[in-house]
Amino acid sequence: MVRNAVAIIALFALISSCTTSKKIASAETTALSELKLLDKYVVPHNLQYKGTTVGGLSSIDYNPQKNEYYCISDDRSNINPARFYTTNIVIKANKIDTVVFTDVQFLRTPSGDTFPDYHKNPKQSVDPESLRFNPNKNYFVWTSEGERMITNKDTVLVNPAIMIMDVKGNFIDTFRLPENLVMRPNSFGPRQNGVLEGMSFGNKYKDLYVSVEEPLYEDGPLVETFTQKTWLRFFKFNVDTKTNVEQYAYMPEKIDTLPKPLSAFKINGISEMLYIGNKQFLVVERAFSTGRQKCTIKIFLANASKASNIKDVPSLLLDAPAYPMTKKLLFNFDNVDQFIDNVEGITLGPVLPNGHQTIVLVVDNNFSQFEETQFILMEIIS
Repeated sequence: MVRNAVAIIALFALISSCTTSKKIASAETTALSELKLLDKYVVPHNLQYKGTTVGGLSSIDYNPQKNEYYCISDDRSNINPARFYTTNIVIKANKIDTVVFTDVQFLRTPSGDTFPDYHKNPKQSVDPESLRFNPNKNYFVWTSEGERMITNKDTVLVNPAIMIMDVKGNFIDTFRLPENLVMRPNSFGPRQNGVLEGMSFGNKYKDLYVSVEEPLYEDGPLVETFTQKTWLRFFKFNVDTKTNVEQYAYMPEKIDTLPKPLSAFKINGISEMLYIGNKQFLVVERAFSTGRQKCTIKIFLANASKASNIKDVPSLLLDAPAYPMTKKLLFNFDNVDQFIDNVEGITLGPVLPNGHQTIVLVVDNNFSQFEETQFILMEIIS
């Protein structure tokens, strides 16, 4: 907040420099018709900060009260202990001027320890993916994808998780998972590495929404390069009771690019989503096909206001939803002449001098020298 004594000076400086305001529009009232790409900022590869390697940034959330951002790393304690970063992103003249890392906190187990290296102890490790801050309760909620590894030598089943921690990373509690998010050795429940990628608060932090990246086994096959009926689920949780109260069906897009060779790996799913009010979401679909360097990133406006509650529907493959979520394409990064890759985080950012709301995206570089840690600035056109 600008102090009265310097209000005129601050206002003059704002007009003169076109520096982005630290205000943020309410996520309950945000309206939009299109998105405009403003800028991209690349963090140096393998940047070292307080004894950790910056990379694998899989989410981003903005705290306007402190004008800071929080990014979780999906490092499974293989390089450094599982952690999240605090950053300061300076936006000037509709561009990202600088990104400065200002803090790092390790994620803690209920006993207060850091989580173990996945390669040494996969049954106790975590796979962090999304992170959101709740200012009403002054805590973070973060998701882990768990593990589902079945081989002739061993079976590792670790349930995904929605965990609550304080601002220092200390464990507080967990949300209660519905039965269809429990890892199983048969063809039911979540797939390996395709679970709780998306998360966002709603209804003034009374609700928490999470989404799965890939279809549950019982909801259809993996996304293909051709159109087919397969479904992803959104889960609505009550924040106070920490229980799942509703579920909605969402149909992902087909994969646009054929892999090379045709039998090689390919994927499309929800890498993150953001609640913007009235049961509407900005949904990031991320597709990758072997043989192509970058991912195909699309942002959709999805609406669950008229969607059926499918919480008690065991299989969407056998019982397709009468009213799934609706969706509209807002932006396809394949249409811009820039290398924008593995987007895994999205948040509402500050308000521009023209009064328009921004969103900020973060790109996970997978700790690869061939990929980049990117921050992307976009403008909401209402």
